[in-house]
Amino acid sequence: MRIALAEAQRAWDLGEVPVGAVVVKDGVVIATGFNQPIAGHDPTAHAEIVALRAAARALGNYRLPGCELYVTLEPCVMCSGAMMHARLARVVYGARDPKTGAAGSVVNLYESGQLNHHTEAVGGVLADECGELLRGFFAARRAAARAARLQADTGQP
Repeated sequence: MRIALAEAQRAWDLGEVPVGAVVVKDGVVIATGFNQPIAGHDPTAHAEIVALRAAARALGNYRLPGCELYVTLEPCVMCSGAMMHARLARVVYGARDPKTGAAGSVVNLYESGQLNHHTEAVGGVLADECGELLRGFFAARRAAARAARLQADTGQP
């Protein structure tokens, strides 16, 4: 999860929402990813999808059996679906996402009996650190927006 946090910081540094992901197979990191939808003009470029794509290329297979994905934020529906289609064994996430989380916060795709593949989901790993990174990012964005409004209102630099 520490590697995923470093990837999340890379996203922040580029102005993206700081979410990072890592794919591990047999205890070895085979791929990493961080959020890139803004820079890539790609709504699917979530950290998990970026990492899954890199892992599939590394293994030469669109299926990732025996792999685990670590991500700093609870996956959304899109990312959860991609993980299950990739046949990931397990996803481990940090902070819960009360707005779009698909591992129990809003819905729980991982416990849906109707789906043909079941990926195990484990949450709360380094949750405080993962959540603090996100809170810090959005606090900084709000502060920058307030400063820009104040500058526009007063004409002061």
